[in-house]
Amino acid sequence: MNVRLTQDQKVQLSESGDVYKIMQQILLRENKIGRNQEHFWVIGLDNQSIILFIELVGLGAVNRVGANPPDVFRMGIYKLAVGMILVHNHPSGNLKPSDEDIDFTDKMYKVGQIIGIEVIDHLIITEDSYTSLADKNVFDIIKKSGRYKVIDKDLDDYLEMKREIELDLKLKEGKIEIARKMKAKGMDADTIKEITGLTKWDIRKV
Repeated sequence: MNVRLTQDQKVQLSESGDVYKIMQQILLRENKIGRNQEHFWVIGLDNQSIILFIELVGLGAVNRVGANPPDVFRMGIYKLAVGMILVHNHPSGNLKPSDEDIDFTDKMYKVGQIIGIEVIDHLIITEDSYTSLADKNVFDIIKKSGRYKVIDKDLDDYLEMKREIELDLKLKEGKIEIARKMKAKGMDADTIKEITGLTKWDIRKV
């Protein structure tokens, strides 16, 4: 689910504290019950480290949330992101990265290398503090680790995933162009939605 950002949140990120300031605001939007679940977000960045999008990828139990590479990278491919930051909260308040957190980060970093989107940090956040794996030099260890070495089958699978998402994007762009022409001719949103299959939100933006 795409997280709606204010204009003040569409900023250039220079350090982990900049990321936390925004993600703390987003976490605190949740009601108290919602904050007792783990959330997993991805932040897509352009080549100047300006935020392109923030997407809520997963919502899990009190101490667990899962995501796979297509979930993590789909929006980044759509939005032509060159960098990505992973963020999840620990409702327990414990900011120490678990072995599972590090292992997941390692895998996503290696997949990002294949498809051309660099995973540059992974933040663990609470309502009042955070830990950055990049600041703790975990990424230096990940870059040297032998885990998740890409074999030919994995390479083919991930590149096929990227091709499928890029094809979906091209098809959607074609539908948007059709919707733009239909809208210019005065056709109503319901008719455009029925013919193109686009959402009303997409139609409003053309």
